[in-house]
Amino acid sequence: MELTRYITVGQYLPRSSPLHNLDPRTKILATTALMVTLFLIPSFAGLGLLAAGLLALLALGQIPLGYALRGLRPIAVLLLLTVFLNTFFGGGDAGRTLFQAGPLVATEEGFRRALFVGLRFILLVTAATLLTFVTSPVELTDGLEWLLHPFRRVGVPAHELAMMMSIALRFIPTLLEETEKIMKAQMARGAEFGQGSILRRARAFVPVLVPLLISAFRRSEELALAMEARCYRGGEGRTRMKELRWRTADLVAGACVIAVSTVLVRLR
Repeated sequence: MELTRYITVGQYLPRSSPLHNLDPRTKILATTALMVTLFLIPSFAGLGLLAAGLLALLALGQIPLGYALRGLRPIAVLLLLTVFLNTFFGGGDAGRTLFQAGPLVATEEGFRRALFVGLRFILLVTAATLLTFVTSPVELTDGLEWLLHPFRRVGVPAHELAMMMSIALRFIPTLLEETEKIMKAQMARGAEFGQGSILRRARAFVPVLVPLLISAFRRSEELALAMEARCYRGGEGRTRMKELRWRTADLVAGACVIAVSTVLVRLR
């Protein structure tokens, strides 16, 4: 069981592509705009066009399609549950009955709604992972800090929030790798994680949590000591090796996202 093969959120793929060269603020704002657009699109045609646009962005960012789709595997259970609930409970009594299993009735309207919500969920996850694929943790921190800076007037700690989000994304692959090592060590001692009922499998993961929590606290303490050893005292007065600058490509990308979002929302 190799968890790191299927968890792609938080992983950065260094490339020399037009998407990687964009300003991180542009990529964060564009991703946010696409996510908001996803919940405003009223038709399958709009979702299909947005899916085609995301495929084009993956190709532009030199991200293999198989690697991007691999990140959907960990959320497969949640996706299937969402489709199931919308199929049997999302359409009400409207539409033609497709099939019935006891008290559960699947209507044509419910099935269409389930497909629509499922596709929207897949595109939402793909858009989020695309941002981390083409943006390094340092760039992501700088971009988030700049965008949150105006809220400091009302007491929002912009630098601290950006740093915490960046560290959280950075440590997702690390903790997954640590989980995989612990599971392999326990499997070598006779532990079984893939057999038995769901309750038995859940119990089998309990011995994994204790060493994983200890490892997480140890890594956090080591990170804090390393930051203190480098005289880290927060965001006040800190400078950056690479200053953020808007370029023509960022303006073009922003205009394209606004135009595409407007068209997709109005498309019936």
